[in-house]
Amino acid sequence: MIGLVVKDLAASRAFYGELGCTFSEDDGPYIEAVLPGGMRLSLNAESMARELDPDWVKPVGQGIGLAFLCDSPEHVDAVFGRLVALGHSAKKEPWDAFWGQRYAQICDPDGYVVDVFAPLE
Repeated sequence: MIGLVVKDLAASRAFYGELGCTFSEDDGPYIEAVLPGGMRLSLNAESMARELDPDWVKPVGQGIGLAFLCDSPEHVDAVFGRLVALGHSAKKEPWDAFWGQRYAQICDPDGYVVDVFAPLE
């Protein structure tokens, strides 16, 4: 399981929902989605992190890398465009990377940089 501590559970649910994650129906402080292959993604409210560990402090910087495979290079552009249109911050607009993938980076509601990619055809 990959777990993220988030400030706004509803906003994060919506963001990752746009990337194809279907979360449990609970409203928090913890929700999870089962990803292809059985891996799970959990979203954990900051309030829960503080309840579990009163000394918890939100980390500074990018401490995790998440990347979502898209169906095609055009799908990368579409997903990126849809998330930007919904108000999320672009980190790096779609480009054809030298390693043979269409790639883009966008920030989730907590500022985590999330990559979307697909093999170039």
